[in-house]
Amino acid sequence: MRVAICSDIHGNRQAFEAVIAAAEADGAEELWCLGDLVGYGADPDACVALADAHCTLCLAGNHDLAVVDVLSLEEFSRGAALAARWTRDVIAPETRDYLLSLSPRGSGDGVGLFHASPRDPVWEYVLSGLTAELCFDATDYRVSLIGHSHVALSFHRPEGEPASGTTRREGTELDVSAGEWLVNPGSTGQPRDGDPRAAWLTLDTGNWTVVWRRAEYDIPGAQAAIRAARLPDSLAERLQYGQ
Repeated sequence: MRVAICSDIHGNRQAFEAVIAAAEADGAEELWCLGDLVGYGADPDACVALADAHCTLCLAGNHDLAVVDVLSLEEFSRGAALAARWTRDVIAPETRDYLLSLSPRGSGDGVGLFHASPRDPVWEYVLSGLTAELCFDATDYRVSLIGHSHVALSFHRPEGEPASGTTRREGTELDVSAGEWLVNPGSTGQPRDGDPRAAWLTLDTGNWTVVWRRAEYDIPGAQAAIRAARLPDSLAERLQYGQ
């Protein structure tokens, strides 16, 4: 099956719409989202409605859980907490109900799905080989998809060897048919790897290949929406730099 993978939408309707259109044009049979539909951005209701309409599988991220009072905001940065409180105040009842229905972990077609990591699906950032080793030990899935860090990357542990990983750029294609893998598509709505375009990933579960993708989107429109909502200006500024 050919699946489009996205993650960390963060209320960025313009970016999410661009990825959905790109995935459909690419021939994706399903769209899976690894969580954080809301937070930071100004269009939480629209992003949840898009997920409900287009995603076969969708996880909850830490921002989603905080907005519906499952998580405390104590671990959030000032900007993240302000955005979460604003989101909590403005979302429609049906948006809240949808977010409450989601889990931070799941599976599809033999692939593990985790918002953050197999070891801690809510909070853990997988950005080092050591963390990846611990995560491989924590799951029985040979291939797992993760989000949360907003960085497009992969970690691989061949049989009998230690884990290693690297960041990934648009167009990189990997054969994931052997060994253990942790694969992060990067962030659709708030990339933090220096590329401001919306990130996503193509997974072919028949051939076991992955391809990292990027989609151009209306960054000024997303920034204008954040400013109109009177959210912290830093949340708008960072979009144009991919940071």
